[in-house]
Amino acid sequence: MIYGKQGVFITDASHWKNIMDRKEKQLEILFEIARIITSSLDIQLILENILKLLNTHLEMNRGTITLYDSDTESIKINIAYGLKENEKKRGEYRVGEGITGKVVKSGKAEIIPDISKDERFLDKTKAREDVIKKNIISFICVPIKVENNSIGALSIDKIFSNKARFEEDLRFLNIIASIIAQAIKLNNLVLNERMNLIDENINLKNQLKEKYNIGNIIGNSNGMKEVYHLIERVSDSNATVLICGESGTGKELVASAIHYNSKRSNGSFVKINCSAFPESILESELFGYEKGAFTGAIQQKKGKFEIANKGTILLDEIGEISKAVQVKLLRVIQFKEFERLGGNEVIKTDARIIVATNKNLEEQISKGNFREDFYYRINVFPIYVPPLRERIDDITMLADFFLEKYAKENNKNITRISMMAINLFMTYFWPGNVRELENCIERAVLLCDDSVIRSEHLPPTLQTAKSTKTIIKGTLTERVSQIEKEMIIENLITHQGHQGNVSKSLGITERILAYKIKRYNIDINLYKKNILKYT
Repeated sequence: MIYGKQGVFITDASHWKNIMDRKEKQLEILFEIARIITSSLDIQLILENILKLLNTHLEMNRGTITLYDSDTESIKINIAYGLKENEKKRGEYRVGEGITGKVVKSGKAEIIPDISKDERFLDKTKAREDVIKKNIISFICVPIKVENNSIGALSIDKIFSNKARFEEDLRFLNIIASIIAQAIKLNNLVLNERMNLIDENINLKNQLKEKYNIGNIIGNSNGMKEVYHLIERVSDSNATVLICGESGTGKELVASAIHYNSKRSNGSFVKINCSAFPESILESELFGYEKGAFTGAIQQKKGKFEIANKGTILLDEIGEISKAVQVKLLRVIQFKEFERLGGNEVIKTDARIIVATNKNLEEQISKGNFREDFYYRINVFPIYVPPLRERIDDITMLADFFLEKYAKENNKNITRISMMAINLFMTYFWPGNVRELENCIERAVLLCDDSVIRSEHLPPTLQTAKSTKTIIKGTLTERVSQIEKEMIIENLITHQGHQGNVSKSLGITERILAYKIKRYNIDINLYKKNILKYT
C-alpha cells in the first residue's frame, strides 16, 4: 500500500507512473523550447513555435502571448495560436482591464475554471462564442516578467474536464513564461546592440565623408586645384578612374574623395594593393574562391569585387599585375561579371573601379609589360597627382597641418617651424613626397623639446644629402653664423621684437644683440608687428 500527498490512501501504483510520465513530457517540452530559442534570432518565430509546441503537448485549445506597448500604453496580442487575424487585432487591453490586464498589472497568475461564469473575462477577441455553447472553457494566464517587471502575459484556453490539473499547468506555464521573458530580453539586447552598431556605422560613414571632403585635402597650388576640379567632375559618374602619380603623393586620398563624394558613398570602399600579392593569391583576393578550389580552401570566400558591389574598389599599384590577371580584369571592367576560383557560377558586380599607379603605363606598354587594350580600358578618366616638388606653395600648409596633428598626439606645445627648417623644406627634392614630409614632421615633433621645430630636428637627408640637391654649402664660420641668425630671429618672433627680452633669453647684452641684428641685416620692425609665422 502507498500513501499519497496529505495522507490520501492510494492503491493504484499506475497513478505514480502517470505523474512521472507527465514530468518526463514537461522536460521534453522544456528541452524543445531551449532548442527553439537557440536555433533562431527571430523572436516572432520563436514565440510562434513555442505556442505550437504547447498546443501539441498541453491539449491547448488556443494560446496568446500579449506584450505591453509603451507607445499606446496598452497590452496587445503579439503572437496567437488558434485565433484568426481579425480576432487577434481585437485583443487589446488597458493595464488592469480584464484578466490579461489584471495579470500584467499585478504580476500574479490567474486561473479561470469556467470563463462563462466570470464577469472579469471580457472575451474581446470573440473567438470563443461558438465553443462556449458546447464546452466549458478554462483560462490560465501567467505574467511574463523581465527583472521583476511585467512586460506581458502568456495565456492558454483548455476544454474543462474533471481531470484538469490547473495547479500543475500553472507551475509549468510560469516556467515557460520565465523562459520567454529571457528570450525577449536577449532579443532586445541584440536589437539595441544592432541599432547601436547601425548608428555607429552611419556616424563613421559621415565622419569619412567629412574627412574625405574635397575641401579637406590640403593644397592651393595650381596642380592641386586641377585635381579638385577633376574629382568634382568624375565623382557622381560610374566612369573608371586612373590616378597617376609618384609614391606618397596622396593617390589613395584622391580615390577616397571620389568615393565619399559620390552617390555610392553609403556602399563599401574596398582597397587592395595589387603589388602585395603573388599572381595566384591576387586572383583569389579579387574574385574569391569556392570550397575545395585549391589546397587549404576549406570554405567559400567572397572576393573584393563581390564585397565592393554597389560601392567602389580601388586597385592600387595596377602597374604591378601580370598580363594574365589583366585579361581577367578586362572582363570585369567591360561586362561587370566574373567567376570565383574553382566555380562556374557567373557573379555580377556593380562596383565602381578606380585604379592607381606610380608607373608610366605607356612606357610599360612599349616594354611589353602591360597590355595596351587593358590600358585603354582603365584610362577612361585620368587624374595626375603632382609630386611635392611641383607644388612648393603647398609645403608650408602641409607642414602646418602635420605639426598640429603630431604635436597634439604627443601632447607637446610646438607652435612654429623655424626659418632655416622651412628653407630646407623648400629646397629639398622630396622623393617620398607628402608621405616623407609627414614622417619628417612626426620625427621632428618627437625630438623637439622647445616650442619651435628647428633644422637640427630634421632628418640628416634634408641637411646633407647630395642626391637630393640640398647640399648645405659654406665654411664652419658661415654655418655658425646661419645658426646664430636663426636663433636671433626665433627669439625676436617669440618676444615680438622686444630686444631686452631677446638679449636675456640669448644670454648676451643688448649692445651685442644690436650689433648682430645690424650685421645680419635683420629688419626689427617685422618682428615688432609679429606678422611672420615662418621667417
